[in-house]
Amino acid sequence: MGYRLGVDVGGTFTDLLLFNVDTGAFWRHKTPSTPHDSSEGILNGVTAICAEAGISADAIDYFLHGTTVATNAVLEGKGARVGLVTTEGYRHIMQIARSYVPGGLAAWIIWPKPTPLARLEDTVTIKGRIDAAGNEVRPLDENDVRTQLGLLKAQGVEAITVSLINAYVSGAHEAVVGKLAAEILPGVPVSLSHEVLPEMQEYERTLTTVANAAVRPVVGKYVANLRTRLADAGMAGKLSLLRSDGGLMSAQKAEEHPVNILMSGPAGGVTGALWVGKNAGIRNILTLDVGGTSTDVALIENLEPRRQRTTEVGHLSVRASALDVKTVGAGGGSIAYVPDLTKALRVGPQSAGAVPGPVAYGKGGELPTVTDANVVLGYLPENLLGGSFKLDREGAKKAVQTIADALGIDLMAAARGIIDIVNENMFGALRMISVQQGYDPRHFALMGFGGAGPLHVNAVARLMGSWPAVSPVSPGVLCALGDATTRMRTETARSFSRLATTTQADELITILEEMAAQTRAELLSDGVPEADITSEFEVDVRYAGQAFEVPLTITPDVLRADGVAGILKRFDEEHHRLFTFNMDTPHEIVNLRAVALGKALDLPAAELPKGDGNPIAAKMRDHTLWMDGREQAAVIYDRSKLRQGDVIPGPAIVVEMDSTTLIESGCIAKVDAVGNILINLV
Repeated sequence: MGYRLGVDVGGTFTDLLLFNVDTGAFWRHKTPSTPHDSSEGILNGVTAICAEAGISADAIDYFLHGTTVATNAVLEGKGARVGLVTTEGYRHIMQIARSYVPGGLAAWIIWPKPTPLARLEDTVTIKGRIDAAGNEVRPLDENDVRTQLGLLKAQGVEAITVSLINAYVSGAHEAVVGKLAAEILPGVPVSLSHEVLPEMQEYERTLTTVANAAVRPVVGKYVANLRTRLADAGMAGKLSLLRSDGGLMSAQKAEEHPVNILMSGPAGGVTGALWVGKNAGIRNILTLDVGGTSTDVALIENLEPRRQRTTEVGHLSVRASALDVKTVGAGGGSIAYVPDLTKALRVGPQSAGAVPGPVAYGKGGELPTVTDANVVLGYLPENLLGGSFKLDREGAKKAVQTIADALGIDLMAAARGIIDIVNENMFGALRMISVQQGYDPRHFALMGFGGAGPLHVNAVARLMGSWPAVSPVSPGVLCALGDATTRMRTETARSFSRLATTTQADELITILEEMAAQTRAELLSDGVPEADITSEFEVDVRYAGQAFEVPLTITPDVLRADGVAGILKRFDEEHHRLFTFNMDTPHEIVNLRAVALGKALDLPAAELPKGDGNPIAAKMRDHTLWMDGREQAAVIYDRSKLRQGDVIPGPAIVVEMDSTTLIESGCIAKVDAVGNILINLV
């Protein structure tokens, strides 16, 4: 009998979901996060959930984990001090960067340039040079390398990055420097650019490898600490971490290449939404993952989430595959305030976090938050979690009253104003991944999850025109469910850089198959059985002279059948969808990538007993809430007692252990076969 445990550590809560693979039964648990050392919160959760399921920790075969530890290290500037070794003449590679200033015209006047992750005084250059064809132009001078590494040692660097010019074609020089670094700076992790990112464009390759080095000590310490604690608790299962692109990687790989887990946290929600979509028969989904601190949104088309070739964290943009997730500082804990200058209501991005939290939680919070506004309006009933958790509505009213007074309006209008603004913020993020990428949001369902997603999903769907609004089963721990149901993934890349006219399909197939063998070997070494591994390929194409490539997925069979012309035809179609035009310039094939995937866990969702459409059995009590500018009568339902086919007219509230779903007036909800609540306009 096998158990899989998905664990998602957020800024406010740590969510756990334990799955029995044989029976499909699952248990879920939420525990407050412990930001000073998240393994503490994880262990509290593991102990509680094992007790609930009546198993001991050693029964868990797989421990699957999404974490924001690498993300936070970058956002808070707590990465390690990195020493950079590069080729002579390229010392300022991190300072010159791409000479690109974000923002509009004259942004450079007000743009404070971020400090590069590897400082100039921690950058050394070495003699030795390889050309673009991979030939040695100037041999390495080992004495020089030793001297330079000695300088870095004296500086007290905590991690080393070696990124030499043209190393993507030949990593021979880097490998030598890496060996010497291990000898001169024992115990200091070394990241080599040809291993982290064997692609052309030296700035992107260097930046990605430096970012990898910066988070390595933090992630390494975190993983080692977690491993020890879990072992002490008696858990001997396999520990895997969620990659930014929604696949899994072994904890050991994550320690070596943590740049791949920078967006590990938000990826869990997208993989969870995929599982729900599959079971509910919904193929086009916009996701709305609302936590305590932030909201993450993503787009899934035909059950394929949109991936991108860059991971963006704060102002850092590195070359590593990630799901295309946009984040805004709008969550349940976002603080509402009225600046003296403009006298206009603002919400977020500051958050009350886990400590002290919203006023309604009664943990010492004093500032009005989105959660408090939901409590005041009656959208979040006072008795939560079956009455075990009571919200302080009076306290919330007092806090929101300060906003009403500052704006000179009444309490309910102020509370609804806070909700409207936070919904607009979420709407703005969703527009970025749909309308601005050439997708029509009216062709997608909107799925709300995370602690506060189902409270806002109905209102945001109305703004987007995306129906139905979906409140999935156990929305509060959907990220953990995503962690538990996803599959192992690894990828490698190679630069090709040739005009399509001079390229034969056979050449491409040979390289792709070499890369496939390499990625398969990696998964085999992680213990994935040979029969479970599948390979996928991607090729980056652009018009010659363009600076941006468009990635396309291909298979060797299609490549054999349609040849290079088939790829170019697909590129023209995609280019037209993204940019509304095509060019008659020749095409250039830039990079090739191979992805190896483990087997997807085929977990069916449990069907609910059939009802007669009347949800009366689930009714808890009558309730009043404030909507459309007036007080209205509503009903509160218990989600665990709903049956398939039940129809719930709005306004209504559905409560469950880890979340609350709000159905607005003018809308009607239906419970599907597996228990998702689908909300549509009447």
